[in-house]
Amino acid sequence: MAIAIVNYGIGNLFSIYNALDRVNGNPVMVTEPEGLFDAEGIIVPGVGAFGRCMEKLEVFEEALNELSDDGVPMLGICIGMQVLFERSEESPGRGFEWFGGDVKRLPEGVLVPHMGWNNLNILRDLEIFDGIPDGSFFYFVHSYHCVPLDKSIIAATTDYAIELAAAVSDDNINAVQFHPEKSGQMGLKILENFVRSTKC
Repeated sequence: MAIAIVNYGIGNLFSIYNALDRVNGNPVMVTEPEGLFDAEGIIVPGVGAFGRCMEKLEVFEEALNELSDDGVPMLGICIGMQVLFERSEESPGRGFEWFGGDVKRLPEGVLVPHMGWNNLNILRDLEIFDGIPDGSFFYFVHSYHCVPLDKSIIAATTDYAIELAAAVSDDNINAVQFHPEKSGQMGLKILENFVRSTKC
């Protein structure tokens, strides 16, 4: 059994693969939806535009919906977090709609994209945060941010002129706006915790 990385042609796929390999995640690149059904956990990565990612992800959507309903642990990263919401100001069309809320452009007056290291304000005691001290720094690259309707799903925030949702969680679905695969030892710890959660 392995951790499936949804390979839809967009994202830091090899960085994520290598990071998972370092934490014994047994990563597998999956290019067809059928390959997801053999996985213990699934990672949805993403870089670039919301609409383009959704176009590419369309072939995986039915399988991802089924597996999320079946309780398979999933981790969305960056755009892979944003596509779990209803819609984005960046592009027309819908997201997966697993979470209520929109993805909005960062406010005027701040440097866009937000690119660099920011600290997390951890709000919830989750397995993916095991061993992660509050205030730890992670690497962000994004121009849009998620605004959940249900604030209780927000697991961590970061400050960039305004308070932003940096991580969300609901049952078997976790997602982070930052890039754990580019965030040094703390990022590897996030991925290690995710891998461990798939063994339960």
